[in-house]
Amino acid sequence: MSESLKVLNNIRSLRAEAREVSLETLEEMLEKLSAVIEDRREEEASFIKEKEKRQAKLEAIRAKLLEDGIDPEELISGLQTPSKRKSTRETRPAKYKYTDENGNERTWTGQGRTPKIIAEAIANGKKIDDFKIH
Repeated sequence: MSESLKVLNNIRSLRAEAREVSLETLEEMLEKLSAVIEDRREEEASFIKEKEKRQAKLEAIRAKLLEDGIDPEELISGLQTPSKRKSTRETRPAKYKYTDENGNERTWTGQGRTPKIIAEAIANGKKIDDFKIH
Protein backbone atom coordinates (compact mmCIF):
# COMPACT_ATOMS: atom_id res chain seq x y z
CA MET A 1 0.00 0.00 0.00
CA SER A 2 1.39 3.39 -0.96
CA GLU A 3 2.05 6.12 1.59
CA SER A 4 -0.89 8.24 0.34
CA LEU A 5 -3.30 5.31 0.74
CA LYS A 6 -2.00 4.71 4.26
CA VAL A 7 -2.81 8.32 5.10
CA LEU A 8 -6.31 7.94 3.63
CA ASN A 9 -6.86 4.75 5.61
CA ASN A 10 -5.84 6.29 8.97
CA ILE A 11 -8.43 8.67 10.41
CA ARG A 12 -5.90 10.66 12.48
CA SER A 13 -3.57 11.19 9.53
CA LEU A 14 -6.53 12.04 7.32
CA ARG A 15 -7.78 14.68 9.77
CA ALA A 16 -4.31 16.18 10.07
CA GLU A 17 -3.94 16.40 6.28
CA ALA A 18 -7.50 17.73 5.88
CA ARG A 19 -6.72 20.72 8.14
CA GLU A 20 -4.27 22.00 5.52
CA VAL A 21 -6.79 21.82 2.63
CA SER A 22 -9.82 23.99 1.94
CA LEU A 23 -13.32 22.60 2.37
CA GLU A 24 -13.96 23.08 -1.36
CA THR A 25 -10.92 20.94 -2.24
CA LEU A 26 -12.02 18.27 0.26
CA GLU A 27 -15.45 18.12 -1.38
CA GLU A 28 -13.83 17.73 -4.84
CA MET A 29 -11.68 14.93 -3.45
CA LEU A 30 -14.79 13.29 -1.99
CA GLU A 31 -16.55 13.39 -5.37
CA LYS A 32 -13.52 11.84 -7.10
CA LEU A 33 -13.15 9.19 -4.39
CA SER A 34 -16.88 8.39 -4.65
CA ALA A 35 -16.54 8.01 -8.43
CA VAL A 36 -13.57 5.65 -7.96
CA ILE A 37 -15.50 3.62 -5.39
CA GLU A 38 -18.53 3.36 -7.68
CA ASP A 39 -16.34 2.22 -10.60
CA ARG A 40 -14.78 -0.42 -8.37
CA ARG A 41 -18.20 -1.63 -7.20
CA GLU A 42 -19.32 -1.98 -10.83
CA GLU A 43 -16.15 -3.92 -11.69
CA GLU A 44 -16.69 -6.26 -8.74
CA ALA A 45 -20.35 -6.78 -9.64
CA SER A 46 -19.42 -7.49 -13.28
CA PHE A 47 -16.74 -9.97 -12.20
CA ILE A 48 -19.18 -11.78 -9.90
CA LYS A 49 -21.84 -11.84 -12.64
CA GLU A 50 -19.39 -13.34 -15.16
CA LYS A 51 -18.26 -15.90 -12.60
CA GLU A 52 -21.88 -16.89 -11.93
CA LYS A 53 -22.57 -17.20 -15.68
CA ARG A 54 -19.53 -19.41 -16.10
CA GLN A 55 -20.55 -21.57 -13.15
CA ALA A 56 -24.07 -21.93 -14.58
CA LYS A 57 -22.61 -23.04 -17.93
CA LEU A 58 -20.39 -25.57 -16.18
CA GLU A 59 -23.35 -26.92 -14.22
CA ALA A 60 -25.41 -27.21 -17.41
CA ILE A 61 -22.60 -29.12 -19.14
CA ARG A 62 -22.19 -31.36 -16.10
CA ALA A 63 -25.93 -32.10 -16.04
CA LYS A 64 -25.88 -32.91 -19.78
CA LEU A 65 -22.94 -35.27 -19.31
CA LEU A 66 -24.70 -37.07 -16.45
CA GLU A 67 -27.86 -37.25 -18.54
CA ASP A 68 -25.86 -38.93 -21.31
CA GLY A 69 -24.37 -41.37 -18.78
CA ILE A 70 -20.88 -39.86 -18.72
CA ASP A 71 -19.21 -39.23 -15.39
CA PRO A 72 -17.43 -35.83 -15.55
CA GLU A 73 -14.46 -37.32 -13.70
CA GLU A 74 -14.18 -39.99 -16.39
CA LEU A 75 -14.18 -37.29 -19.06
CA ILE A 76 -11.43 -35.36 -17.31
CA SER A 77 -9.26 -38.42 -16.85
CA GLY A 78 -9.77 -39.34 -20.49
CA LEU A 79 -8.57 -35.93 -21.65
CA GLN A 80 -5.41 -35.90 -19.59
CA THR A 81 -2.32 -36.90 -21.48
CA PRO A 82 -0.59 -39.94 -20.03
CA SER A 83 2.52 -39.09 -18.12
CA LYS A 84 5.60 -39.57 -20.18
CA ARG A 85 7.53 -42.24 -18.40
CA LYS A 86 11.05 -42.99 -19.31
CA SER A 87 11.00 -46.24 -21.18
CA THR A 88 12.90 -48.93 -19.40
CA ARG A 89 15.00 -51.16 -21.53
CA GLU A 90 16.67 -54.35 -20.55
CA THR A 91 20.15 -53.99 -19.17
CA ARG A 92 22.82 -55.08 -21.56
CA PRO A 93 24.69 -58.26 -20.70
CA ALA A 94 28.31 -57.87 -19.68
CA LYS A 95 30.83 -58.81 -22.40
CA TYR A 96 34.08 -58.18 -20.58
CA LYS A 97 35.43 -58.98 -17.13
CA TYR A 98 38.37 -57.34 -15.35
CA THR A 99 39.78 -56.87 -11.85
CA ASP A 100 39.89 -53.28 -10.56
CA GLU A 101 42.68 -51.69 -8.53
CA ASN A 102 41.05 -52.87 -5.26
CA GLY A 103 41.01 -56.49 -6.41
CA ASN A 104 37.26 -56.56 -7.07
CA GLU A 105 36.04 -58.40 -10.12
CA ARG A 106 34.06 -56.04 -12.37
CA THR A 107 32.26 -56.35 -15.68
CA TRP A 108 31.75 -54.04 -18.66
CA THR A 109 29.14 -54.24 -21.44
CA GLY A 110 31.42 -52.78 -24.10
CA GLN A 111 29.23 -49.65 -24.22
CA GLY A 112 30.33 -46.24 -23.03
CA ARG A 113 33.74 -45.25 -21.77
CA THR A 114 36.31 -48.01 -21.60
CA PRO A 115 37.27 -48.74 -17.99
CA LYS A 116 40.69 -47.36 -17.08
CA ILE A 117 42.12 -50.80 -16.26
CA ILE A 118 41.14 -52.21 -19.69
CA ALA A 119 42.30 -49.06 -21.54
CA GLU A 120 45.73 -49.21 -19.83
CA ALA A 121 46.07 -52.93 -20.55
CA ILE A 122 45.24 -52.38 -24.25
CA ALA A 123 47.78 -49.53 -24.37
CA ASN A 124 50.38 -51.96 -22.95
CA GLY A 125 49.79 -54.53 -25.68
CA LYS A 126 46.86 -56.66 -24.45
CA LYS A 127 43.86 -57.28 -26.69
CA ILE A 128 40.23 -56.52 -25.80
CA ASP A 129 39.48 -60.22 -26.38
CA ASP A 130 41.68 -61.04 -23.39
CA PHE A 131 38.92 -59.61 -21.17
CA LYS A 132 36.02 -61.24 -23.03
CA ILE A 133 33.59 -63.33 -20.95
CA HIS A 134 33.22 -66.82 -22.47
